[in-house]
Amino acid sequence: MTGQVFVVPAEAAGQRLDQFIAAQMEGVSRSRVQLLIEQGDVQVDGGQEKASLKLRGGETIAITGEPHPAPLKAEPENIPLDVIYEDKDLAVINKPAGMMVHAGAAANHDERSRGTLVNALLYRFKKLSGVGGELRPGIVHRLDKETSGLIVVAKNDRAHSALGEMFSKREMKKTYIALVQGEVERPKGSINASIDRDPQRRTRMTVSNNENARHAVSHYEVVRRIACRFGRFTLVRVRIETGRTHQIRVHMASIGHPVVGDTLYGGAGQLTDQVASQTGSKASRRNKEPERLRLGRNFLHAAELEFEHPITHKALKLEAPLPAELVAMLAKLEEGTKS
Repeated sequence: MTGQVFVVPAEAAGQRLDQFIAAQMEGVSRSRVQLLIEQGDVQVDGGQEKASLKLRGGETIAITGEPHPAPLKAEPENIPLDVIYEDKDLAVINKPAGMMVHAGAAANHDERSRGTLVNALLYRFKKLSGVGGELRPGIVHRLDKETSGLIVVAKNDRAHSALGEMFSKREMKKTYIALVQGEVERPKGSINASIDRDPQRRTRMTVSNNENARHAVSHYEVVRRIACRFGRFTLVRVRIETGRTHQIRVHMASIGHPVVGDTLYGGAGQLTDQVASQTGSKASRRNKEPERLRLGRNFLHAAELEFEHPITHKALKLEAPLPAELVAMLAKLEEGTKS
């Protein structure tokens, strides 16, 4: 609650301000304390200080803000949607890269709860399945924020439960298009490698033999190989049997071919013209920097969904073309390709 006041005891001398406050406030994380300090909701002897302030003992600390963030709530938001298919039970949306599916962790309430697919869905459809809870109405499965493409949404609980069962039984055929770094030698292949959270970097997943790792299978097929002045790349179609977190990104990186733009798993965030950077006089290189391409997202797109409608049992095969930024990147890479 707000209005808490602490007097720093002598034995706390030398402690950081954020460390001391977190120890005094039960159930409040140090990161939340740091946010309160940044927002000016902490006063030390009547003034504002940094989280790193070393206490001397005897200071009076007043908490003027709410230590617990307001609960997240999904609200309708007028955001355009590319609806590929819709009926009374479900909809299939072509999600753009950069959009989170539902609210997640962020620095403040607005960043966590606005601009998501759920916000847009609530505005467009008004009512969705409640199986996923208040923060994830209608959401049966997810796509990473920087992955574009097809995602199924349930409009009612009956459809949601049936779709969930289809996913668990692997009856939903999901195919992605990815551009990966390097030349994938085999025309097709399968990656059968369990996935677990990386114990060193908790934002990453990794292939693992740990008993808690989850079984994951991906099948890839080469569409075409590109050798150009920016390097060597391979465009692949990937069909996944399972839907683990970051599955395609982790699997392709595990065989030495990370997805272009996926810096979390070793992909390059920027591609540089290797020919221009290696040739020409020093003077010409100084006057003209090598061209650089930056995609700003992962080159990964959920292109196809094939499944039986959970209520009508009608066969559905839905497709979403590559978005313009991926088409443009491919065209740029294929300009002046090496023979």
